[in-house]
Amino acid sequence: MSHKLHPGTKLGVVKLKISDLERSLKFYEDVVGLRLLKQHGRTAELTVDGSTALLILEEVPNAVITPPRSFSGLYHFAILLPTRKDLGLALRRLIESGIEIGQADHLVSEALYISDPDHNGIEIYRDRPREEWNINSDGTVRMASDPIDWDGLLQEAGSTAWSGMPAGTTMGHVHFHIGDMAKARRFYCDVLGFDIVADWMRMGALFIAAGGYHHHVGLNLWAGAGAPPTPPNGTGIDYFTIVQPNDEETAKVAESAAAAGFEPTKQDGAIFLTDPFGIRVKLVSEGK
Repeated sequence: MSHKLHPGTKLGVVKLKISDLERSLKFYEDVVGLRLLKQHGRTAELTVDGSTALLILEEVPNAVITPPRSFSGLYHFAILLPTRKDLGLALRRLIESGIEIGQADHLVSEALYISDPDHNGIEIYRDRPREEWNINSDGTVRMASDPIDWDGLLQEAGSTAWSGMPAGTTMGHVHFHIGDMAKARRFYCDVLGFDIVADWMRMGALFIAAGGYHHHVGLNLWAGAGAPPTPPNGTGIDYFTIVQPNDEETAKVAESAAAAGFEPTKQDGAIFLTDPFGIRVKLVSEGK
C-alpha cells in the first residue's frame, strides 16, 4: 500500500539559487517584505518572525539565469498571508514598487504573482476559510483562475502603513515545472504520500496535498514534456521542505522513499531526497 502523509503535514523553508545576492536581498526586503535573519558568505536567510527562516538565498558561482518555462524546476513558491487585509497591503506595496503583477481568484484563495530578479516565480496569497471551499463529489477541491477583486483588496488595506510581511506568514505551497507527469505522480503521490486534490490534466497540471488542503504542491507540463532538469549553476530552486509533526512520521516518508529506490541522505540533521527532475526535498520534524 502506498504511503500517505500525515494530515498535519505542512511546508517549511524554501531555498533558492540566485545570481546576485545583494540585488536579491534588496528585492526581497523592499518589495516582498521579508527581513534578513542572518548571512554567511554568499548565503542569506530571510525571515518574517525574526527567529526562523522562511526563505534562503544562495548566490551560486557562474550563475546562469534560467529562462522561464525552459527546464524542470521552479514555477513559483507561494507565501501565505494570514488575512485579506494583509494581501491588500501587499498589493499596494507591489503597485508602489512598479513591478509587473499577475493575479487570480482561485475560489479557495486570492493570489498575486510576481517574479524576482532571477525570474524565480513568487505567489503571495491568502486563503478563504475552508468552510467556503467547494468540494466536488469525488472529494477533490474546486478551483478556478477568475479575475481578482483588485479594488476590494486595496479597500481592505485602507490607510494602514505597510510594514513588510506580517506575523503568521508561512510557506503555503510550491509549484513546479516537470518533464513527465507519470514519474512526478509516482514520486509525489505514491512515494511521498500526497493526495490528488485537483486534476487539471486537460491543462497539463495536477495539484496535490495532505490533510485536505487545496494544494501543497502543484505540478505542470508547461515547460514541455521531457523538460530537462535545471543546470547545476542555473537559478531556481535548490530545495523545499516538508514538515512532519514528529520524527516517526518523518521516518515513514524516508522509508517509503528508500523502498521505492529514492535514496535518502542525511545533511545537517535533516533528510534529503531528490525527485526525478533534480528538485531536492528536505524532510524535517516539527520544531527542528
